[in-house]
Amino acid sequence: MTTTTMRYTYPHTIDNGSGEQITFIRFNDNEKGGMLEIENRVHPGAGPPMHVHHLQDESLTVIEGKIGAQVAGREPTFHGPGETVTFLRGIAHRFWNAGDDMLICKGWARPAYNMEYFLTEIYRSTKANGGKAPSAFDGAYLQSKYKTEFDVIEIPVLVKKVIFPITLLLGKLAGKHRRFAGAPEAVSNRH
Repeated sequence: MTTTTMRYTYPHTIDNGSGEQITFIRFNDNEKGGMLEIENRVHPGAGPPMHVHHLQDESLTVIEGKIGAQVAGREPTFHGPGETVTFLRGIAHRFWNAGDDMLICKGWARPAYNMEYFLTEIYRSTKANGGKAPSAFDGAYLQSKYKTEFDVIEIPVLVKKVIFPITLLLGKLAGKHRRFAGAPEAVSNRH
């Protein structure tokens, strides 16, 4: 299995316009898909929706603030400075800033594969779309192309199976897919 073909200059910072910022500190390449070292800054109440990384483990250590973390089907847990939360691949989860001050965490994701590209494009589109969600085409394109690696659990199955294909078809007819020329191939979850 190969790592993503995209390479960035580090540190590489992304901002979704709704209170979340991730800095990719460095990418450590290896034959197992590499590891991303990250730092995130999350405003009070902000955080990603319930999602799953099918291939990546993710770990966050709180530097400042208070993190709320939840694995699907379980009660939330809360952690402060020096405490670590690890989300294993294939397990749906979410986290958020559960405090009143900025949440700052350092951590890693491995194997990285297309995580940096996927998040960079989702954050770019979300910010350009007013910080609420990525544009309909971008969300459908990225969620569909990288479905073997990532899934946003909060998007209804009907939307993924019916609305996304229609959105992709109309977007391709309008040429919206061209902005993703050169996007890395998705990594199969069969290894």
